[in-house]
Amino acid sequence: MRSLEAARETCESFLPGLLDQLSGTSLEELEAPKNPALDHFRKAGGPGLLIPKTYGGAGADPLQALGVTRALASKAPSLAIATTMHHFSVATLFTLAESIQSSGMEWALLEGIAEQRLLVASGFAEGRPGRGILSPMMTATKADGGYVINGAKKPCSLSHSMDLLTASVALPTDSGEPRMSVLLIPRQTEGISVHPFWGSRTLAGAESDEVRLTDVFVDEQLMMHTEPGDAGNLDDLQTVGLIWFELLISACYLGMVSGLVERVVDGKRGSDSDRARVLTRLETAALLLEGTARMIRDGETGNTGLASTLVARYAAQDALGDALNQAVELLGGSAFISSSDVAYLAGAAHGLSFHPPSRSSFTGPYLDHVAGDPLRLT
Repeated sequence: MRSLEAARETCESFLPGLLDQLSGTSLEELEAPKNPALDHFRKAGGPGLLIPKTYGGAGADPLQALGVTRALASKAPSLAIATTMHHFSVATLFTLAESIQSSGMEWALLEGIAEQRLLVASGFAEGRPGRGILSPMMTATKADGGYVINGAKKPCSLSHSMDLLTASVALPTDSGEPRMSVLLIPRQTEGISVHPFWGSRTLAGAESDEVRLTDVFVDEQLMMHTEPGDAGNLDDLQTVGLIWFELLISACYLGMVSGLVERVVDGKRGSDSDRARVLTRLETAALLLEGTARMIRDGETGNTGLASTLVARYAAQDALGDALNQAVELLGGSAFISSSDVAYLAGAAHGLSFHPPSRSSFTGPYLDHVAGDPLRLT
């Protein structure tokens, strides 16, 4: 499996020794709450993966980030899911840093994240039915020198290990039209609490519990204002953030299915044509996501780029579903019975279909977009 080996080589080049550490721990332990994987990731320098080298990070481009995420997910799915939310938050920050409204503070924050190896949880609305994809989850009330924030995010990956929480918030304005801003809050800020939420054993290691903000004061200097989009459309920040999210969350499930297919290939299960068929479906998903990564690297991150990213995500999702079913069938009942790993990976790999936007919510807007209208997602 050359593409998986290439992904692991990329991971080793950016996070040396991490895969060996993960390989030395059972999948059952890596997927349990309070597992050592996040500490290993932090010590390997993982928090700075996407941050430019100028600011102390590793400077991985989208294609390299895809490879690292795939490699991690093949060994520790919960780690890949949790750190994807960190990278999504970091991508949001450097998108703000590159905008015309940047104060320069964003780059200072990114430098601190890289140097101190801080983990950033995402309090955006991703995953909540009936809400905009990146709609504010928090409410704000003006206070002297800043705002008082209330709200909650559930599930929120990295809820127990986070050092910082980033979230969107609708700020009140004199005009009556709320203005979206991004806030960054240290974990130890008074009023932030974590509560049990995730009830499944699957992906429990991602620490996806509830993070609650109760009368949390945030200084005005920690509020990063975004550029408003046209009515009904995602603004530039949301568009770029969602593209990054779709790429990396898809890479997580590519890695999980890769772990199963690797077992098929190494065990020479089925005939040559059987193994070729399952590999073809896996590589179809990988090539779709690599194309998306190259698109981001080349700067195609507008409305059309988002539409292309979502098309690739759904097509990859279908291909991974086929590869997953074929791999489990080829591994057979003995592999399923003799170890919990096959059943666990098979169950976890279905999770991509749960991440927004749903296919049904995308189809109509996409058809309108192909016909020439803006892409509007809710």
